Amino acid sequence: MDEIIKIAKKYKLFVVEDAAQAIGAEYKNKKAGSIGDLGCFSFFPTKNLGAYGDGGMIVTNNKTMVSKIRFLKNHGSSPQEKYRSLFLGINSRLDTIQATILRVKLKYLQKSNESRIKNAEYYDKSLGKIENIKIPIIASDRTHIFHQYTIHAMKRNQLKKYLEKRGVSTMIYYPLPLHLQPVFKYLGYKKGDFPEVEKIAKTVLSLPIYPGLTRIEQDYVIQKIKDFYEDRK
Repeated sequence: MDEIIKIAKKYKLFVVEDAAQAIGAEYKNKKAGSIGDLGCFSFFPTKNLGAYGDGGMIVTNNKTMVSKIRFLKNHGSSPQEKYRSLFLGINSRLDTIQATILRVKLKYLQKSNESRIKNAEYYDKSLGKIENIKIPIIASDRTHIFHQYTIHAMKRNQLKKYLEKRGVSTMIYYPLPLHLQPVFKYLGYKKGDFPEVEKIAKTVLSLPIYPGLTRIEQDYVIQKIKDFYEDRK
């Protein structure tokens, strides 16, 4: 973020911070979403702070941006004249039910994030010792709130199937890099143009990390991963 902010200032650009999965995380004593000019959060039910339906939030200290965003979220309509459209906007109003749910859940966000961090530390201690696994790296001067706990695993696809057969749900975020997505075919990129992201896409696997995860359940996940690699020696 430091480098991005420097470039933005040099060329007089705005920084829109996608903090959808990072609510509560910190970077050099600044909360995620407060570093750029705009911070965007998702309240999709699976997020750390999730509603019971879709929703989101934009934060900023820029008064001009606040006004325009309020126009845009409500079809571009003027707050003073309901049916006078000033911009080409969208219907992006958070409904009252979702807002009520989020206000209650917000009280428990910090405790929930702390639980995720403890679960991640517990995984680190055991999975970090497995030769075929690479655990997440946490750089200094920041906190990670583990929306996902993602490892790099050799024989990833086989491991995923092995765990699923034994009742352990896992996810692959994301199996196909952006430059290989059909929608971006017109850009002319091909397989091999971005070898690092292609390699990562073949090894990443996200394990259960939700706050209610028990130590017994974590031990089961860890043991099954160990069993998988032991069986293949």
